[in-house]
Amino acid sequence: MDSSVDIDQDYLKEMLLHLLRIHSPTGYTDPIVREVCSELTDLGIDFELTRRGAIRSTLPGKKGSPDRAIIAHLDTLGAMVAGLKENGRLRIVPVGTWSARFAEGARVSIFTDNTIIRGTVLPLKASGHIFNTEVDTQPCSWDNLEIRVDAHIEGIEDLRKMGINVGDFVGVDSMAECMPNGYINARHLDDKAGVAALLAAVRYLKQNDIELPVDLHILFTISEEVGSGASAVLHGDVAEMVSIDNGTCGPGQNSSEFGVTVAVGDSTGPFDYHLTHHLLHLCQNGKIPHQRDIFRYYRCDSASALDAGNDIRTALITFGVDASHGYERTNLHSLECIARLIVSYARSEMIFERQKDSLGGLQAFPETRRVGVDSVVQEESERIVQETPEAVIPEEDEE
Repeated sequence: MDSSVDIDQDYLKEMLLHLLRIHSPTGYTDPIVREVCSELTDLGIDFELTRRGAIRSTLPGKKGSPDRAIIAHLDTLGAMVAGLKENGRLRIVPVGTWSARFAEGARVSIFTDNTIIRGTVLPLKASGHIFNTEVDTQPCSWDNLEIRVDAHIEGIEDLRKMGINVGDFVGVDSMAECMPNGYINARHLDDKAGVAALLAAVRYLKQNDIELPVDLHILFTISEEVGSGASAVLHGDVAEMVSIDNGTCGPGQNSSEFGVTVAVGDSTGPFDYHLTHHLLHLCQNGKIPHQRDIFRYYRCDSASALDAGNDIRTALITFGVDASHGYERTNLHSLECIARLIVSYARSEMIFERQKDSLGGLQAFPETRRVGVDSVVQEESERIVQETPEAVIPEEDEE
């Protein structure tokens, strides 16, 4: 069924490039929120906004509660102006967690109260013709960076006249490049690639008038990069939530820039066993290339949803990204597979529809199945358990 899902690759790629052109560091996400809302309107999907601007939209299904949600985040890494310097340059601090090493040389936009000013992030010792080998030995830290503003600036007063203030947001250019072999290089693929894949899947569902078994909430958060993304955007009747984010490729990891990487755990612990295996089965049945991974230094929207007290089953599906939180790379194949899995998940039944209420008895509680276990192996395992003698606990000596 799912192997025949024909995701519009041109739409997916064009939407990704469009989103990458819009600066959206955490805290300055209003422009991209408006753009995504405009796209939802074009797709014929109603939406509503939280007070801070997270987007909640719904694709209605045959049934309402309990229902499910798929979530991606619109915010990206960035910076803020931390101080005006006597040399006419700007001291900065990061927004989100990323290395100063990847900020060096970035072209940026400074969002003042009244205008947008361009500049470049540079190390304090930027020229080998002046500092010789010190350009290579200076520390790599945010304290060692400054923004060179593209204007005739001689000091702090000139910066003030331009309207630059402490606290102005700094957006870092994505520098996107698409290759004929499907590779996409850019900053901020985390998570605009996930957003583009989600929109491509939603577009497929709408264009093909696919009837869904239950309501599907499409959610876009705005503060994932600082840890609070899904804490206040969920509907109260959501029982299952799947996050879309980047999967880290590199030594010690099992993620790939091809296919879907289904995360079974991250730094906050394991994801829900049943929902995770439901997604794995959908990949297997739909012939969607996939692999599993655990992310050791990673946290996504699922964690913030649980931290906020939501009693829901969560899972994470990812597109493989090389050099995450740096100058990132993925492949269109991975994004297409993500979109196919979203379509398959949206069309599938709830994994435990009988758990309608947030509280219930043991009769409604699921039993962990031994999915795919060879019967001989299972019988042998049971035999070993039955034949293993119980541990003998010595009695304590009487005094």
